[in-house]
Amino acid sequence: MKIVLLGSGNVATHLAKALKAKGEDVVQVYSPNLVNAKLLADSITAEAINDLNAVKTDADLYIISVKDDAIESIAAGLKAVSGLVVHTSGTTDIKVLSNQVKHAGVFYPLQTFSKTKEVSFDRIPLCIEATDAAQLDILHKLASKLSQLVYELGGDKRKVLHLAAVFACNFPNHLYALANRVLQQNDLDFEIIRPLIAETADKVMTNLPENVQTGPAVRADETIINKHLSMLNDMPGLQEIYQTLSNSIKLMPK
Repeated sequence: MKIVLLGSGNVATHLAKALKAKGEDVVQVYSPNLVNAKLLADSITAEAINDLNAVKTDADLYIISVKDDAIESIAAGLKAVSGLVVHTSGTTDIKVLSNQVKHAGVFYPLQTFSKTKEVSFDRIPLCIEATDAAQLDILHKLASKLSQLVYELGGDKRKVLHLAAVFACNFPNHLYALANRVLQQNDLDFEIIRPLIAETADKVMTNLPENVQTGPAVRADETIINKHLSMLNDMPGLQEIYQTLSNSIKLMPK
């Protein structure tokens, strides 16, 4: 399959390498910043471009992997193409593409990506959607080459999934950062709590999270909660977060 990749960020980088590893022909990488386009294009032996007018019009698939607010403007520059155009967003409606191009779809990998950390697409959920059955079949075959976990999800379900992912990924990572802040202010190293983080994550691989909740809030141990709150008197923002999360845990059905 001849593929044009529009974007050069974290998702685009990992997706390009995964496609190349499976024998797909990524012929171009577009970015408004030619240096970024070239950096990714060179790694997969593709052409780097920074002008949408230079996009090949005979490709089978065009993957838009950019910030959500840039998807529509990129799609508007692809009106001349006849191939399938998809985006990789968890929240952007497929209509943003179908209003601009003939064949539209979604190819959303549910994972957190960093350029510096390798990931295996084999166990990454790939959520797909298309405007018609023929295009959905194309995406399903491609997704199945990359991953064992392929889900056909309409826009509403995909948006809910993305919302849940923010709770499951982005917010916990921010809490790790806050934990590190507390540790650093008391001359303690984040390394000490890495095993705790790993064990907590491991538990939810085989259990529902509400069934393995621990800590003072689930025990309704107000003495400990109040001690912790008093320790945060000089950090009112963290104090508010601690109280809000503790209240939420206490309100969870038993």
